[in-house]
Amino acid sequence: MRIGPGRAESLGAISVGGGVNFALFSAHAEKVELCLFEGDRETRLALPERAGDVWHGFVPGLRPGTEYGYRVHGPWAPEIGHRFNPSKLLVDPYARALTAPLVWAPQMQGGVGSTRPDRRDSASATARGIVCEIVKPHWERPARSWSHTVIYEAHVRGLTMQHPEIPAALRGRYEAVAAPPIIAHLKRLGVTALELLPVAAFIDDRFLVEKGLRNYWGYQPIGFMAPEPRYGSRESFRTMVRALHAAGIEVILDVVFNHAGEGDGAGPTVSLRGIDNNSYYRLCEGGRSYVNDTGTGNTLNLAHPMVLRLVTDALRHWVEEMGVDGFRFDLATTLGRASTGEFKELASLISAIRQDPVLNAVKLIAEPWDIGPGGYRLGAFPYPFVEWNDRFRDGLRQFWRGDTGQIPELARRIAGSAEIFDHRGRAATTSVNFLTAHDGFTLHDLVSYDEKRNEANGENNRDGHNANFSQALSDPASKAARKRAMLATLLVSQGVPMLLAGDEFGNSQEGNNNAYAQDNPIGWIDWPGADMSLVDFVARLVRLRRDHPVLRQTRFLHAKTRAQDGIRDLIWRLPSGAELSSQDWHDPRSRCLCAEIRGAAEGPPGQAAQEAMFAVFNAGATTEVHLPEGPWRLLVDSAHPEHPETDFPAPLTCVAAQSVQLFIRSTAPQEQRS
Repeated sequence: MRIGPGRAESLGAISVGGGVNFALFSAHAEKVELCLFEGDRETRLALPERAGDVWHGFVPGLRPGTEYGYRVHGPWAPEIGHRFNPSKLLVDPYARALTAPLVWAPQMQGGVGSTRPDRRDSASATARGIVCEIVKPHWERPARSWSHTVIYEAHVRGLTMQHPEIPAALRGRYEAVAAPPIIAHLKRLGVTALELLPVAAFIDDRFLVEKGLRNYWGYQPIGFMAPEPRYGSRESFRTMVRALHAAGIEVILDVVFNHAGEGDGAGPTVSLRGIDNNSYYRLCEGGRSYVNDTGTGNTLNLAHPMVLRLVTDALRHWVEEMGVDGFRFDLATTLGRASTGEFKELASLISAIRQDPVLNAVKLIAEPWDIGPGGYRLGAFPYPFVEWNDRFRDGLRQFWRGDTGQIPELARRIAGSAEIFDHRGRAATTSVNFLTAHDGFTLHDLVSYDEKRNEANGENNRDGHNANFSQALSDPASKAARKRAMLATLLVSQGVPMLLAGDEFGNSQEGNNNAYAQDNPIGWIDWPGADMSLVDFVARLVRLRRDHPVLRQTRFLHAKTRAQDGIRDLIWRLPSGAELSSQDWHDPRSRCLCAEIRGAAEGPPGQAAQEAMFAVFNAGATTEVHLPEGPWRLLVDSAHPEHPETDFPAPLTCVAAQSVQLFIRSTAPQEQRS
């Protein structure tokens, strides 16, 4: 087998011109060997050329399907950041498919401490890359605006493993997500975007393997472009995307570019560490140890131009080749850290994404924090990013739990969190509102447990959040009422709502609020136990949101007078009908808030201008509420979820404890008179 010089322009394994071109970046390597496999037979070919820091070669006669990896030679000098070890087979970070899942094994260890390299060969334990034919198909995308978006966060296995109508052989795979029962459920709910927990190839890390557990969530990436083999093939992923698109549902991926799954210096050498540790990771102590702004042992050096290129190339790959419609960036503050570690809004990666004509046209969601210095950056990301709003999550939990002094916080959150996001032309849809997410209690557990119960994770219940703002209610009716009230608040608030899969029918994780290692019924959603009446209620709320633009505005509400009718776009009221005074806002006994909302005063002509909404949020005892001058139509009462919409001519309404009522009326007559 012979190898020629090839080309350096395209990194990875590219099938072209009767063979395959291989190119790998490594600034500090002394030699790069391409390893080709036929079964267990390994052939090593040194890449013959180097263009700058890209090593490259062309092997004629190879075809898609060829299995490959790399061995990279260079100094073993951890004290200055180098951990080269040619005994370790390395996964190409540009591999578009892998032969098998990655699971930690002892022979993957790169060194014996930091003193000397581990000379055990890792080829038998490490997955290989697969040369793929690169195709950029035409995608028929739903292309939903943010104001029409309702996100459903789910896990490929968790969503499908216990669904009785999906064949057992398909459960836990991409094909199962595309199965008719799943798509029918998503359409029944009315969600417009499915956000999947990480599907890029990841490793089961040593910490879990030695405890007999698995990395269920997938936040330990190794192959940034390869679909996780546990869930199926590259083509089955694309088939899933096509099926969801045909149903009008966008696909958003949770992506992890803040760290890689190799951990700290005691972790395995599987890919980036062995290719060029000093370039790919942010190092400290002269290079001996790793910056750990992510809590995983390492942090990617996203200020390096070739690491930045890897990330943007991977993102474009998922959009153009795999059909994805957007991304949720895990620990996104890390993406904005410069080489100094300081967060900058115009950091290299964030700027590169914003100017890229492919990437700036898809949905971009930031999780706006990491654990590094100054890591909490809610509101700091620039357009076109939107952001997970944990202030919404915590504020609503505390209000519905009955905590004192929560009326001002509730008002800020249901109005779109303008004090956080209304700057530099950002829209009211910048806030991604959620009650629960994969990380934390489910909605059912939020009303069923006072404290987390994470013993199954093997960490003596030390892991997971402690500030859950949960409350164990003993009465099933009270649990149901609070769940409905919280879901109603989520879906009538300004911003973009996100539902956690299973919350719509009462799924429980048995009190585990950190099920990252629970690839079992704890982490899978319980379809057989689903409360379908709650599903119907959530679907009704989503439908109301879709049908009434006043619930999903793009402009912020600031209690300004509208030119078209001389009425303010936002009026806060007491149950008596009076507007809140300064004293009322700070009344610790208050548990009921009413909001009268119209189209934003500064909004574009016609936006939400034909409707007024009146919403009552009552976390206290049963309360009589005075409606503003009507006529009003009662759209929903969370205390009576089965009651249909009805005209409501009465001036008073009785609002049950732990409930939400929503009224709508037309404002067209008033506008015509003005």
